[in-house]
Parts: sequence; C-alpha cells; structure tokens
Amino acid sequence: MSALFNFQSLLMVILLLICTSTYAHSIMPGIMDRNQNGLFGIFWKCARVGERLSPYVSICCFLMAVSIFLGG
Repeated sequence: MSALFNFQSLLMVILLLICTSTYAHSIMPGIMDRNQNGLFGIFWKCARVGERLSPYVSICCFLMAVSIFLGG
C-alpha cells in the first residue's frame, strides 16, 4: 500500500522529512536559508518545525517507533 493512502505511513514520512531537514539545516544552514521559497522551501519549513518543536517531534518519533515495534 502506498504511503499516501496509509495514514500511519504518511505520518512516518512527514516525521522523517522533518527530522532529516532539521539535521541537514544544522550541517549546512547557508544552503537551506537561501532556498526559503519555492520547492526547496518545503525543506526549510520542515527544518523550522523540527527546531522549534523538537520535544514534540521527538516524542512523536518515539511513539511511532513503539507502535511499529508492537504492531509488527
């Protein structure tokens, strides 16, 4: 089943996008800050969400991992 039609998989893809964008922004902030608009602006926005809401994002990642572990 595609990640677009499975809600749990869609949440996982969004969480991975947020975590990856936040990590990439910490490594190369100049490149991401130049691309705040357009298609690459999505990664900049995800990095902002990951930086500002990091406790909540980490709790969501932990809960997602537990649900995957228990679910199969």
